[in-house]
Parts: sequence; structure tokens; C-alpha cells
Amino acid sequence: MRPDEIKDALLEAERLEKNYIRRRFYNKAHYSLDADDGIEKDILFVSLSPCEIYERKITAEHLHSAIASLPDKQGKRIYAHYILGISKLDIARAEGVNESAVRDTIERGLKNMEKFLKKYNFLLRMCLSNHMAIRRSFFSVYCSLTTEY
Repeated sequence: MRPDEIKDALLEAERLEKNYIRRRFYNKAHYSLDADDGIEKDILFVSLSPCEIYERKITAEHLHSAIASLPDKQGKRIYAHYILGISKLDIARAEGVNESAVRDTIERGLKNMEKFLKKYNFLLRMCLSNHMAIRRSFFSVYCSLTTEY
């Protein structure tokens, strides 16, 4: 190839690339999922319905009240392990006790929480069975308490 042909080929390639970029922008195809412009966040973000938000709030309140109903040591250890993400070994080291004691306390605390939540669920069902109007309005709350996450 002669130098003029090489020059013409490079100019043609550059022109085609610029045209491609212009067409891509014109057709709004210039977004990349790798770019940090928030498109993938908007696509992947699933907005919750008001009912789902309310169900999550009620569930969180029930879990917090279940933890609050526990003895102090069980509540603190469950909170530290499951909410703060501290390992059982680290909790044992911080408190100066054996890891098996922490493990047993957490297991007993979870069983006590389960009893508390079952008792609350039973009371809720009794209340709802006596009041049909209340049953209809709180149906979504009841469903959120009986489903497992």
C-alpha cells in the first residue's frame, strides 16, 4: 500500500468511528451498564408497595419487641450476633466467658423469641377471628407475620 492509501484508510476509519458514535448518541444507545450514571441502579431497584413497606415495618417491630422481651443477657447477645454481625467467639472473648455459654444463651434466646412470636401470632388470630371488619383491614399484616423470610 502506498502512503496515500494508508492515510485515506485511517481517515475513513476515523470518519466511520465518529459517525458510529454520533448515531449511538442520537439513538440514545450511549449508556453503559458499567458507567456510574445510575441506570443499572434504577433498573435493578424494585420499589416496594405501601403494603410491603408496612409489612416490613410491622415485622421489624415484632422482632424488636421479641428481643426486648428476652432476659438482658440473651437480648444483648442475640443483638450483637445477628444485628451487629459479631461472631460468637468475639462475643465470648469480649465478655470473658466460654464460647459454648454464648452459643447456648443465643439458642435459648431464639427459642424464647419463637415462643413470644407464636404467642403474639395466636393472640392476633383470636382478635381477628372475633372482628370480621378488622380481619379484612389487617389481612396483609397477618400474612406478613405467618410467612417465613
